[in-house]
Amino acid sequence: MSLKTLSEFNWSVMTPEFIILGVIALLTLLDLFLPKRVDRRILGWLSIAGIVAAIIALASLLGTEPTSILYDTFTLDMFGKAFKLLLLAGAGLVMFLAVSYDAKDGMEEYRGEFYYLFLTALLGAMFMTSSGDLITLFIGLELLSISSYVLAGIKKHNLQSNESAMKYVINGGISTAITLFGMSYVYGLTGSTNLAEIANKLSAVVDGQQAYLLGIAFLLIFVGLSFKLASAPFHMWAPDVYQGAPTPVTAFLSVVSKTAGFVIVIRILISVFYNAAPSGDGSSILFKMHDYLAFLAAATMIIGNVVALKQTNIKRMFAYSSIAHAGYLLVALTTLSANLIFSVWFYLLAYMLMNLGAFAVIQVVTEKTGSAKIADFAGLYRRSPVLAVTMGILLVSLAGFPGTAGFIGKLNIFVGAFYGEPHYVLASIMIAATVVSYFYYFGVMTQMFFRPARDESKFNLPFGIIVVLIVAVVGSVLFGVAPNIALDFLNKL
Repeated sequence: MSLKTLSEFNWSVMTPEFIILGVIALLTLLDLFLPKRVDRRILGWLSIAGIVAAIIALASLLGTEPTSILYDTFTLDMFGKAFKLLLLAGAGLVMFLAVSYDAKDGMEEYRGEFYYLFLTALLGAMFMTSSGDLITLFIGLELLSISSYVLAGIKKHNLQSNESAMKYVINGGISTAITLFGMSYVYGLTGSTNLAEIANKLSAVVDGQQAYLLGIAFLLIFVGLSFKLASAPFHMWAPDVYQGAPTPVTAFLSVVSKTAGFVIVIRILISVFYNAAPSGDGSSILFKMHDYLAFLAAATMIIGNVVALKQTNIKRMFAYSSIAHAGYLLVALTTLSANLIFSVWFYLLAYMLMNLGAFAVIQVVTEKTGSAKIADFAGLYRRSPVLAVTMGILLVSLAGFPGTAGFIGKLNIFVGAFYGEPHYVLASIMIAATVVSYFYYFGVMTQMFFRPARDESKFNLPFGIIVVLIVAVVGSVLFGVAPNIALDFLNKL
């Protein structure tokens, strides 16, 4: 391999990352030198401008051929472009929530730090989508994780926030160690950290002892990443972190961080282990671990939906809802259908829209009432019909009713369960779990439409909240009625 100088690399494929990096540096300096009397929300608007610029830069790269630089450690391909666009769109909507967030709980002092820590986490997630090497994947993962730990505990003087951050750090540190241990086995078996080289070498592994080590590596990596996905039984940190973190951070963890988690799962498990046939019979290690993946998917759907039924705090309920949705996505990974990438991408798109819209409503209500109890949504229709109807549409989409993006997302995964070898049990559990979810989603709607309001005061909706709600509702309905728009978009990448 001949060495290249820095000027010989096609750096233009990293333009979106360079833009986000530049905005991070700018915000850090501005927060440091601006007088304290200056409202730090201006940094949030600069962050939104930077994200929009990154989306424009990425759009200009959509027609380019797959390109690798830095000796295949960074790859801009269809997968990277599709998921990067998802991350940037989700990050932009979360930033609109952040600039509208009324920090009465001690976060105002650290509002400036919030914006550039958030962009740092986004940068790590973007690197993960384009990583072609275990090292850059791990660096992106840690950039995302460490920033997320700080964001979860940014309400420094709030004990609940401190508790959530501590649990998140401990669980995250353990999961990172397990993941890295699994990666070390892969490196030991192949002598390479490049994903393409690893896949090529593992396809020729036929020794029984090496196959045993490969199985251990797969389990370690998947278990470590399961913490990031908040899939059962590695989900126990999620409810406390969702409840204790500021609402914009909770929205970020539920959408952007989860998307990044599935990105790294697909990058490693699909691109590497799918081609690994250690017994020499052509059967992939993923198919040999099928029962384990199916068990985790089923357990995640069941536990997430059943435990959500008993929640009285809306953020904890959405935490268990998030766990359940991770289970639906794991069904797609278990079945390994022909449209796996599209099914996962579309579901994450739908989940981003409906979940961020719901958190926008939650943020407005919790700021008004000072509480995150589901009972505080009582009579919302009388106080703000628009807000209640909007939340109703998003809850219906989360439940998976026809005519919404949530329904199409579930339908893609359900149909994929019958690809190749049919997974009747897993498909049945998915249907049953979805039916169970109706009870707690409709429980919130019952409070909004059929319970008397405790307080008749009206809501003032900030501009950022209005933007998120419009995008969420229009997107949820549009992709539910015309899902081919998303498919046509992916085909053009």
